[in-house]
Amino acid sequence: MSLNFQKAEFIRSAGTPESFIRDGKPQFAFAGRSNVGKSSVINRLLSRKNLAYVGASPGKTTQVNYFGVDNRAYLVDLPGYGYAKVSRAEKERWGRLMESYFQEEAERITVGVLIVDIRHKPTADDVTMHNWFRESGCPEIVVANKLDKLKKSQVEPALALIRETLELTDRDVLLPFSAEKGAGKEELLRMLNTACDEWNKTE
Repeated sequence: MSLNFQKAEFIRSAGTPESFIRDGKPQFAFAGRSNVGKSSVINRLLSRKNLAYVGASPGKTTQVNYFGVDNRAYLVDLPGYGYAKVSRAEKERWGRLMESYFQEEAERITVGVLIVDIRHKPTADDVTMHNWFRESGCPEIVVANKLDKLKKSQVEPALALIRETLELTDRDVLLPFSAEKGAGKEELLRMLNTACDEWNKTE
């Protein structure tokens, strides 16, 4: 039975590995640069305006945030990365937290969702995050957000640059998306449900 993504609630912020949720439910891990619109993508998926924090300044997601979905799964909002105005010590703390999540939670990550900006070449940090998802062994969906900012003629060249930079194969999923307009929402929800079904079959 498909998950009801509109039945969602904030559960917990984890600032240390000890606070990670380990109850065996599947987890959809969302990652992306701090100004890529990750919170907006999550809010669009959950049909909520402000469940995930949308700040005027990027870099506000500094912990691992868990949102319960239909009491059967978690949407996990990972700390945004790559924001220049954050102190080195804070960046290092985020890095350690992320490493702990991927090392300790790999078996529970049902699917990784990497959000990139369709208008720009993925950064070195995007490539690093992409590699973390690959190394964890979980399926990955690359979501190219801000589709509404491009003309139709610009879309395919932009997607080609993302594919090349992240070294995506024909088997990898790259989904054009607009948190602003909702384009790609239904397809992403379908992919998340499919990944959850596959995960449940193996458990």
